[in-house]
Amino acid sequence: MQRPALQRGSKYYSRMTPTTHGSAATADKPTWAQTLRVYLEPASLRMLSLGFSAGLPLLLVFGTLSFWLREAGVDRSTIGFLSWVGLAYGFKWVWSPLVDRMPIPLLTRWMGRRRSWLLLAQAMVMGGLVSMAFTDPKLALAPMVWCAMAVAFGSATQDIALDAFRIESADTQHQAALAATYQTGYRLAMIWAGAGALWIAARSEVAGAASYQQGAWQTAYLVMALSMLPGVLTVLFSKEPAPRALPHPKNAAEWLRGALVEPFAEFIRRYRWQAALILALIATYRISDVVMGIMANPFYVDMGYTKDEVAAVTKVFGVIMTLVGAFIGGAMALRMGVMRVLMLGALLSAASNLLFSWLATQGHDVGKLVFVISADNLASGIASSAFIAYLSSLTNVNYSATQYAMFSSMMLLLPKFVAGYSGVYVDAYGYANFFNSTALLGAPVLALVWLASRIATQPKGD
Repeated sequence: MQRPALQRGSKYYSRMTPTTHGSAATADKPTWAQTLRVYLEPASLRMLSLGFSAGLPLLLVFGTLSFWLREAGVDRSTIGFLSWVGLAYGFKWVWSPLVDRMPIPLLTRWMGRRRSWLLLAQAMVMGGLVSMAFTDPKLALAPMVWCAMAVAFGSATQDIALDAFRIESADTQHQAALAATYQTGYRLAMIWAGAGALWIAARSEVAGAASYQQGAWQTAYLVMALSMLPGVLTVLFSKEPAPRALPHPKNAAEWLRGALVEPFAEFIRRYRWQAALILALIATYRISDVVMGIMANPFYVDMGYTKDEVAAVTKVFGVIMTLVGAFIGGAMALRMGVMRVLMLGALLSAASNLLFSWLATQGHDVGKLVFVISADNLASGIASSAFIAYLSSLTNVNYSATQYAMFSSMMLLLPKFVAGYSGVYVDAYGYANFFNSTALLGAPVLALVWLASRIATQPKGD
């Protein structure tokens, strides 16, 4: 397999020394101390804060909001339909070319292309959360829906700009480490937006008053809006990645071609027929996890686990294990290469589903639940860290926002579609067979990773 050309200026890249033959070279691997020190570099710490800013809005328009709406008396069918607000994340590639190319008047000249879009998106999220705080779904649901849509749209836009900022802030060798710290911030934010928001709302209730208190939720969502401030400050005090020279279009048609068509055409030109293989891998890599995950919570309920047990084991302990896996995956990618860790992550993700099949035969046992959740989330963290680094390596920095948005949207469309039939399968064949089948879904992924590893890295634009 052809290796990508080494870049200069990074102490983590291999130092090449001539051999006695004069043409071959040997590479010195970084020490473990050097490998782990990458997590303390400014770029990694910035990703920790920005990852928190990216992860915060998600549950506030999904799980936490569903709890609030149900407590306000909104029926379950309506709550289910409102989950379509999340389609903003699946179709963010539609407006990603604008984020990639269109300057924001005044703001872009002051802050640069990436930071200006980040700041605008964060302001939209904060404004939407404040508006949600002052909206009572018990009195009127429509305003809450519009506010949630604004938060989701701002959050998806922030994801586009942040992915581009991350990709352009470091070389390919460091992308796995940035992905790991990004995931850490993201997962911590999900704990805060989930368990933290519920904890704040519970402690803001007035004793002896009605069971539903709008004021308690108002306090919680105002605190969540303020929790976006670390990300805002990080954007304000960060440096803009080195600007890329963009062609000056002669007319609107040429601008649209450069913004909408060229990012996708460039990827196809670069890999030609191999692009189909790469896109197939992207579309299926997380299929085992996503399809299994849809039935995870119903499985816990049917096995007799209580809300407290599920929250403690899966929402807190499980998230911690995911973070551990992300850091392990990032460090392993630096030492072993992304493709080897990508293969390991695919293997572990599929195999961990077999543990759920075993758990289905064990009855109610919290100790065994902890073991299975630990293994599953550790595998998920390793796989996610390597996968993000792989997607980043495919992205041309001249179209980083558009191409990465396309990749990250594509990786969920097929798994989400297949997962829609997971309940029907469980009803027909039971949980154990379902988990075994989701593990088998990972077998073609292993073949795709192996084939993709044979593809030489194609040169990307500077």
